Amino acid sequence: MYLHGTCRQNELGHLEIGGVDAVSLAETYGTPLYVYDVALIRERAKSFQKAFIEEELTAQVAYASKAFSSIAMFQLAKEEGLSLDVVSGGELHTAICAGFPVEKIHFHGNNKSRDELKMALENEIGCIVVDNFYEMKLLEELGQELSKQVKVLLRITPGVEAHTHDYITTGQEDSKFGFDLHNGQADEAVKRVLESEVIELLGVHCHIGSQIFDTAGFVLAADKIFLKLNEWRESFGFISTVLNLGGGFGIRYTEEDEPLPATEYVEKIIQAVKENVARYEFDMPEIWIEPGRSLVGDAGTTLYTIGSSKHVPGIRDYVAVDGGMSDNIRPALYQAKYEAASANKMSQSHDQTVSIAGKCCESGDMLIWDIDLPELSQGDLLAVFCTGAYGYSMSNNYNRIPRPAVVFVEDGEAQLVVERESYADMVKLDLPYQSKVKSST
Repeated sequence: MYLHGTCRQNELGHLEIGGVDAVSLAETYGTPLYVYDVALIRERAKSFQKAFIEEELTAQVAYASKAFSSIAMFQLAKEEGLSLDVVSGGELHTAICAGFPVEKIHFHGNNKSRDELKMALENEIGCIVVDNFYEMKLLEELGQELSKQVKVLLRITPGVEAHTHDYITTGQEDSKFGFDLHNGQADEAVKRVLESEVIELLGVHCHIGSQIFDTAGFVLAADKIFLKLNEWRESFGFISTVLNLGGGFGIRYTEEDEPLPATEYVEKIIQAVKENVARYEFDMPEIWIEPGRSLVGDAGTTLYTIGSSKHVPGIRDYVAVDGGMSDNIRPALYQAKYEAASANKMSQSHDQTVSIAGKCCESGDMLIWDIDLPELSQGDLLAVFCTGAYGYSMSNNYNRIPRPAVVFVEDGEAQLVVERESYADMVKLDLPYQSKVKSST
């Protein structure tokens, strides 16, 4: 069994994360419970920064906060010197509440509202990544209204789409995001921004995919972008001072996954940018990247308590846990795969094949199909690994199930950073129905 970060089996035969016994965590905070290995997050942050520092390059490593947003997470990102990528007013508000440096916040999204953009400008965040002409018009109006200079990147779709080991060169034209690089939209966007009196164009941004296991797509995207930047220098006199090549760096969920070390992704990106800078005789731009899943994904473990079981002769054994698609919707949405262990029986042989069912009233609420584990009984503890990205951030109240608590563990200590949602929390926004039917009494 592959254990990430500081996870290990302790002398009691229990799973230990960050020096804290998982059984103790479950007893103290209840289950389901999201547990984050802070040391692993710190290590990943430093890994992404390392190559930029060694090359003495001006760069920003921005945490893509859609992977997991909370005040504590943003404060941890601040400690590690990261910038922050937000995609909604809610994420921006959370960052402000966390005391995150506003000048290091970048605001993404394909349909930012006027109120969201106004919040961003009033708080003087570092950059807005413009996604379409509608947004450009809103920023023009708000910049004049608020007497603000608006710093932007233009999100472009370079015609490169990458996923795991595969990439294609024509796959992004049909996308809800950004200005297309090949049909004239990006050219028109650059022209309009350069004509604006309130919008300052820093550079361009692209995002080519997710869970990417090699560097070819990033290199190809850089090549295409620099070819266009050279055209824009000749046509408009525009020189990009910032190049944001996005994120999508892969992590290991199961033994089928073979991601590269963080430093290798960055080194290849730097090499591609340097080669293009030399080819077209540009000054070196500031390079931005946006790791999200790769910072927090395998740092997260979800703990569950085993409940009911069902034996279907000749077919399958089901074991149910006290969570499911309400705290991890990824298996139901797109058949995401995970590894797991019995956190209180780590030393026992895995001689039973079971499927892990969630408690939601949906036949599709299955967390893991056919996994080998020790014989499980009611009250045992199950640890599902690599749930740190898009677990809590996509959690929901389906069936009116409360969302779990979140705990950070580091150096043998645990800290509650998000309280468990209560039944009272779920109904606090509900209002009573004012019936129009007269009582018969």
